[in-house]
Amino acid sequence: MATTRKWCLIIGLVLLVTASGLARIKLVALPEREAAIIRLDNPQATLIEEERVLTLQQGVNPVDFSWNGVNIDADSIRLALLSHPGQVRLLNVSYPPGEAALVWEIACDAACEERVRISYLLLGIDCLVTYTAVADRAETQVGLKSFLVLRNFSGEDFERARVMLGYGEAFEEGIRHEATQQLLFLQLPRVPVTKIWTFDAARLPWDPAKLDNRNVGIPVSYRLVNSRQTPGLGQNALRGGKVRLFQADGHGGTIFLGEDITPLVPVGEKTELYIGDSRDIVVTQRRMKEEQVNIRRNQDNRIVLFDTEEVITAVIENFKDTPAVLTMVQHIEGQWEMLSCNMEYTRRDVSTLEFEIQLPARGQRELTMTFRRQNLRPDRTIDPRRIQ
Repeated sequence: MATTRKWCLIIGLVLLVTASGLARIKLVALPEREAAIIRLDNPQATLIEEERVLTLQQGVNPVDFSWNGVNIDADSIRLALLSHPGQVRLLNVSYPPGEAALVWEIACDAACEERVRISYLLLGIDCLVTYTAVADRAETQVGLKSFLVLRNFSGEDFERARVMLGYGEAFEEGIRHEATQQLLFLQLPRVPVTKIWTFDAARLPWDPAKLDNRNVGIPVSYRLVNSRQTPGLGQNALRGGKVRLFQADGHGGTIFLGEDITPLVPVGEKTELYIGDSRDIVVTQRRMKEEQVNIRRNQDNRIVLFDTEEVITAVIENFKDTPAVLTMVQHIEGQWEMLSCNMEYTRRDVSTLEFEIQLPARGQRELTMTFRRQNLRPDRTIDPRRIQ
């Protein structure tokens, strides 16, 4: 640790210097760190664990721990005694007023060297996670690399530390105050992906033929599942971060496809990485029926409540020479029940349905769903998505 800085982290023994009492004097020769761990498991805070060897005398040893220019959460500081369990004991801890410091009182049955672990939350040191994914020509798998961008603006130098993210390989690295470093910590050569097209009925036009520009693009993504069936994945959640996507060009080079931001991906969950829009698949959706049924009136014969029976059809055409998978998202608001549907779906929430539609090469499929929306009022606000 540099000793010329204005800020430093200091640990020393409080010595008996006069017969009249104790004085808090920091040693000139500070115990060096034997080891340090920077734990980045929690995105909200960084835990530092360091080990040092203290020379203790028989009796009670006041040990001073102070910090200047280093942003430590004082309530998080902990001391663990490692070498002589039962013979060396922590009696208490006190905080001198007006100082960035604390004093431990350690009782020792006989003079010895004691290895201690000091842990604390250190502000100003954090990390970002970025990814690079290179797809093969068939777009069935990607080579995935994950990089840790470590940033240190804490006021403290770490000449050598074991950096741990919570998954992937831990690595030994040093990082000084005001430094930023990029480290490769996860590398998987073959991660299976599924190329999917996503049609969301709330975002995309239903009938491209009615538009001046009929060439409507459908978002395309690579779907990656964080499961144990994927070698190297499925053990821990994947941190969120920026993903840069490439594809092999077949001549030893790569094509840049784009960038996306992935959220946190828990074990067993999926993430979808957007690579652009495609016009190889066309969706034409229409509302074929919307009829009021089960009408209820008040004493003035005015309609107060009614249900509707609705029929929606969607024709999905695949102009590609290869099969494709379309994720279709439909929305039904309010209270409703499905009367009939010719395709299976899952309910993402109370009003959102998701279909996984397998499309043959140069072929098409048609979705038809009939549902009833219940307990509607004549003065209800019309959802603009329904006017198509």
